[in-house]
Amino acid sequence: MQTDIDPRSLIGRRALDRDGTRIGTVDEVYLDDATGVPEWAAVRTGLFTRDAFVPLEPSELVDDELRVPFKKALIKDAPDFGVGRHLSPEQELQLYHHYGMDVPRSSAEPARHPEGDFGTLAGDE
Repeated sequence: MQTDIDPRSLIGRRALDRDGTRIGTVDEVYLDDATGVPEWAAVRTGLFTRDAFVPLEPSELVDDELRVPFKKALIKDAPDFGVGRHLSPEQELQLYHHYGMDVPRSSAEPARHPEGDFGTLAGDE
């Protein structure tokens, strides 16, 4: 995904799976602690359901929608860590393994939630 996108601009966008099926709406964005680059998005999968974490790389922003290159069933089965706090290195590893992705070298540091010591939550003004 483009690395120059403001993470706040992703909040509220529709997320689609690789087949174009709607997954839900981007609820939160998580940044890599080491680089500050948006790494994960929490997608609200329904009104009374949970948020599913999806990787922002290799996802794409197309026509104002986040296109995630995985099937909806795989996304909905992703580990549930809740939202609003840091992802630990172990949780990130679980997500990388769940999606069958190679673990980048920079993921030795946990992805941080852009809230707390680092400013406001992505999407809050």
